Amino acid sequence: MKGLVKPVLWLYNVYATLLFVALMLIVFPLVIAASFLGNIKGGNLIYRICMVWADVWFPLVGIVHRNFYEAPHDRKRAYIFVTNHISFLDAAIIVKAYRQPVRALGRKETAAIPVFGYIYRKAIVTVDRSSAADRSNSVRILKSILKKGISILIFPEGTFNETGNALKSFYDGAFRIAIETQTPIKPVLFLDAFSRMPYTGFFTLTPGKSRAVYLDEIPVEGLTMEDIEWLKQKVYGIMEQKLHVYNANWIKPKG
Repeated sequence: MKGLVKPVLWLYNVYATLLFVALMLIVFPLVIAASFLGNIKGGNLIYRICMVWADVWFPLVGIVHRNFYEAPHDRKRAYIFVTNHISFLDAAIIVKAYRQPVRALGRKETAAIPVFGYIYRKAIVTVDRSSAADRSNSVRILKSILKKGISILIFPEGTFNETGNALKSFYDGAFRIAIETQTPIKPVLFLDAFSRMPYTGFFTLTPGKSRAVYLDEIPVEGLTMEDIEWLKQKVYGIMEQKLHVYNANWIKPKG
């Protein structure tokens, strides 16, 4: 029986990948048309198109996504969302988890992928982490987006968490922007992305549940640049504790 599992999962991944590409090709002309509406109006429309894409793809590949809220959430407010990063599937989960205009910060290299890369760079803010000038420009863009009343999303770990801990160490960026713009931080946990698609490879997708949990917002009013480390550690501690509460399955026992 076990011998059948790998071929079945391989076929499932071929199906899921082909469907992913086919749906991307269907929405691609709509994205091109929307891009002529500008970075704000057009970007918001492209994000909605991506939401529709995900609303079709997820159920057709057997992934059932649900959002949970530990505290009331106002979709009309601008937040700096911070989320744990554990899977290639995180990029797709974004448009299922965040049902409001939002711009994520993502790696510039991904924009080189044909078709998907075009949609990717029109829906998010790209960054080349190896370039100080590019990082600075990305921060400037993120701040301008917040001024328009649109939320931003940053994975504060930067790259996949392969430590076996609940989280890997955070970068300062999200917390610096939060203090500079006086925008509240809202942590959101992706609990099942690792189960659905581990970072060990692309053909590891499996059907099942997908959950995003919205935690309470963390205000930053009155904080200064001297409080960046304190704020970063506070958010880290809250997210780490909650990931243990929800029994995130990538956490390896100590000792």
